[in-house]
Amino acid sequence: MADSGGSGGSGEEHEHRQDSHPSPNPSSSSRKGKGKTKTYHRHTPHQTQRLEAFFKEFPHPDDNQRRQLSRELGLDPKQIKFWFQNKRTQRKTQNERADNTALRAENERIHCENLAIMEALKSVICPACGGPPFGEEERQRNLEKLKMENVQLKEEHAKVSKILAKYIGKPISQIDLLMPGPRSSADVSTASVPNQGFSAHNVDFVVAPPNPASWSQLKVIPETEMANTLEITAYAMDELIRIVRMKEPLWIKSPLDGRYILHRDTYEQIFSRNYRFRGSGARLETSKESVLVTMEPSRLVNIFLDVRKWADMFHTIVTKASSIPVLEEGTQLNHRIYLQLIHARMHVLSPLVPAREVYFLRRCQQIELGMWVIVDVSYNYMTGDACPYNTWRLPSGCVIQDMGNGCSKVTWVEHVEVDDKNQAHKLFRDLVCGGLTYGAERWAITLQRMCERFAYSMLDDAPTHDAVEGRRNVMKLAHRMVKNFSAGLSMSGKLDFPHLSEVNNSGVRVCVRKSEEPGQPSGTIVSAATSLWLPVAPQAVFNFFRNENTRAQWDVLCNGNPVQEIARIPSGTHHGNSISIIQTSLHAENMLMLQESCIDPLTCMVVYAPIDSTAMTIALSGEDTSTVQILPSGFTISSDGRANPGSKPSTSTSSSKPAGTLLTVAFQILVSSHSGPEQLNVESVATVNTLISATVQKIKAALNCSAPE
Repeated sequence: MADSGGSGGSGEEHEHRQDSHPSPNPSSSSRKGKGKTKTYHRHTPHQTQRLEAFFKEFPHPDDNQRRQLSRELGLDPKQIKFWFQNKRTQRKTQNERADNTALRAENERIHCENLAIMEALKSVICPACGGPPFGEEERQRNLEKLKMENVQLKEEHAKVSKILAKYIGKPISQIDLLMPGPRSSADVSTASVPNQGFSAHNVDFVVAPPNPASWSQLKVIPETEMANTLEITAYAMDELIRIVRMKEPLWIKSPLDGRYILHRDTYEQIFSRNYRFRGSGARLETSKESVLVTMEPSRLVNIFLDVRKWADMFHTIVTKASSIPVLEEGTQLNHRIYLQLIHARMHVLSPLVPAREVYFLRRCQQIELGMWVIVDVSYNYMTGDACPYNTWRLPSGCVIQDMGNGCSKVTWVEHVEVDDKNQAHKLFRDLVCGGLTYGAERWAITLQRMCERFAYSMLDDAPTHDAVEGRRNVMKLAHRMVKNFSAGLSMSGKLDFPHLSEVNNSGVRVCVRKSEEPGQPSGTIVSAATSLWLPVAPQAVFNFFRNENTRAQWDVLCNGNPVQEIARIPSGTHHGNSISIIQTSLHAENMLMLQESCIDPLTCMVVYAPIDSTAMTIALSGEDTSTVQILPSGFTISSDGRANPGSKPSTSTSSSKPAGTLLTVAFQILVSSHSGPEQLNVESVATVNTLISATVQKIKAALNCSAPE
């Protein structure tokens, strides 16, 4: 008997048929015929109560449970079975009846609402003026106006479509991916962002000349190339989204350091090779990293859209950058597509690390609520297939996801092709070849640290408003100091001194430049830097330079005298991220030292500069510090890229050494207020060389590293 069959009667009134013995009454037997008679048994209240209680716990009893009830209640197992079947049918019928009643009530309510809405539409008024609705004549005029606008938009759409078909080389039916429209579920599963393009009615072409203060002469992209740039960045964004969301087998752990890298064969099978640089001797670098940052997604997006803010945020990586806007599509702020052309120079850690110069398109787009994508892809329409730079960015960038409470999750992907014609110095070869110099981890943790620094600068926990503004002012001044120091490490204005053979042999690089920038002393500045390997852990070296008790062992400005830290401003959760105001000598009250120390999993920095007490008073009072002259020196500290012996191979010639620290020492000294580099006294350069060499020897002695490497 099926569950859905049977009677709908109640358990108490249900009657079960059961074969019985022939009736002793012959007349009754004759009336029934020769067949067996049927007797009907009504369950007792006790039986019904017991069955109801058991049904609540076990609506589908098994054979053993039915036999148990049969013995307990004195009923046949079939009676038990039929009772439960009919009870389930009864319950189903009651539920359906209740559902139907609820649906009828809901339908009646909706019907009443529709009637009320129809009545309200009959008496609608203008929300602006409170007057009566449009009359038929005015409605016809508006309709004609809309028809005319529609015809004009169709003409513009046809015009743009012809341009697209002409310069892309495809009929318009084959470039539907550039047009907004619905996508199938299969498309959504393979690419989470639509390849949206542009149409004539919602595109605002913004083509501006290069920034006059720009360091590179970027040429404006002609309108005939804009369709191509849209297509390239649409495909690049699609690829980046898929790369971010895919895991194994596309991403595998490197056997060298455990970081995630792209599996080349899998990548080539999934994605086309349209972006490949194919330079001779080119080397691929791939990496991925996710971090949580303390900044809203909208603020992060604005930073990426403004190349000056972007370079300022990543000032320890990006030394110079310029851009021109290419396109801004869309009418709603949150769903626009921003496209710009960027020329950037990147450099980290030491003059011994080759700088990277890259020319790329950046596209920013919100793909869903609370999620933005920033994609960079190299593009060089001016010189055809030849690339004038040593770095070619395949689809790289980040996905920004809103996590609430002013926080964002940033997943960063770096995928670049590097032409290593000028190889890094052997000291840094492991870092460079391992992808640690410009990899996703460096970009992501730099963003995390700078967002944390910004959050600390916005704290309002000082006792007075002046103290809050003074703290922010000092943090801005320290930021400018570190930015100036990082830019000086590239040694872009290096001069050759062939007769100073001792300088070249010592490993000290010297750069002479004439400074006219605001915020720096005017005149000729000599920068000198050297990098060396130390058999000491990076954290220990960092702590050594931050310790005010050991400063006199290496800082020539102390003249061997002890120093005193008179103020400290935290710039992050790690105690090593802080800004200090240091008094170098009890007798030199007019001269202070501004110092910022930064630490993250890859790099530590200690940057300092002398500053007179008057300038510091200006900063602490909240006044403008843009004219305060500051000339920083300092140190960069990083791991050497090698693990403990036997844990991974090394590409450098010094792979037999245990893991240690790569230290870069850099000084900047004003040698003349009038003469230019061509009038530089060679003795000044020799003096700087002697100074930095002596400092290195003091550092080695203090760290017990005086033995030859």
